[in-house]
Formats: sequence, C-alpha cells, structure tokens
Amino acid sequence: MYPDSLKNLIEAFKCLPSVGEKTAERYAFSIFDFDDDQLSLLKESLDDVRTKVHPCSNCNTLTEDELCYICSDSKRDNKVLCVVEDVKSVFLFEKIGMFHGKYHVLNGLISPLDGINPEDIGIDKLLDRINNEKFDEIIFAFRPSIEGETTSLYIKKILDGLNIKVTKLANGVPIGADMEYIDSLTLERALNDRKEVS
Repeated sequence: MYPDSLKNLIEAFKCLPSVGEKTAERYAFSIFDFDDDQLSLLKESLDDVRTKVHPCSNCNTLTEDELCYICSDSKRDNKVLCVVEDVKSVFLFEKIGMFHGKYHVLNGLISPLDGINPEDIGIDKLLDRINNEKFDEIIFAFRPSIEGETTSLYIKKILDGLNIKVTKLANGVPIGADMEYIDSLTLERALNDRKEVS
C-alpha cells in the first residue's frame, strides 16, 4: 500500500529497539515534515556515527579520537577502574556524575549457555591494562544476573594475589535488570555501597 521508498524507510525504523509497526510508520511520515536543513542533519549524523565513531583504543568506550575524553582527562582518578559490560553503562555513570575514575568496557558477559566464553569478551585486554596501569581498586558494574556473577568471579579469580581491591555494585540494582533502565538514584546508591567480591 505504501510506495517502495516509504515502505523501506518504515522497515529501517523497525530495526531500532522497541520500535514496532505503528511507531515506525509515525517516524517515517514525520520525515515529510523535515525541512532541508533537518533532513541534511539527519543524513550527516547517521553517516558520521558510522564513519567517525569507534572504540577508544584504551578502554573501548565510544570516541571519534584515538582516546576517549575519559582516558584523556588527567583529572580522573587513575587508581580506580570501573569495568562494565557495554558502552551504554559508561554513559549512564557519567550522567550521574559521581564516579571520577576510569572505565573499561568488555564485549558483553561470559555466558557458556550462549557460547560466549572469556576470550570472546576481551578479558585479555582488560588484564593487560590492569597490569600496566596499576589500579588500587577494580569495580565490577555488571547487570545483576548469572552472567554478571560468572564474569565477576572469573576475573576476580585471575586477580587474586595481585593486591588489588575488587568490589561490585551493591544490591540496590535488582536481579535481571538491564543497566540502562535503572534510575540514577539507585545506580548512585549501588555505586556508593559497593561490596568487596569474595
């Protein structure tokens, strides 16, 4: 019923998370209301995100430069490293503005049932960084789940004997919750009340 170009645009919008048929149609029809400047901005932004943004060579968060703004910031606490499972978690912590250490982004969590092993999530790069940068504390900020616990315990076992304090977020974060849906107050409390991994 739609022209092919419009149908293709609707299908493209449906690829976005949580976007169903009706929302995709609304997005597609809203494009007709864009003026030339807005449309150019949208096209350029999509192109730029694909061509300019890449993982930081040090911590794996997103940047347009060799090093991200966090790794480049000399005012950050170089003795505390917060290890997260994905890039979105870095931006969540940065939004609440209370963590001033460094980050390291893994490529997900260990999940043997899904065929995801330690070598699949970049633990080697994390361990190299820990050995080179001499952190006093490592914080695991993973979603509370079996995969999060498995990943925490696996890395903790490797770090045993290195004289590094290893902590994880407190239980203010509900089991099974996605980090991106946790409100900032809960996240702040979980970070402040973090516990040592045993």
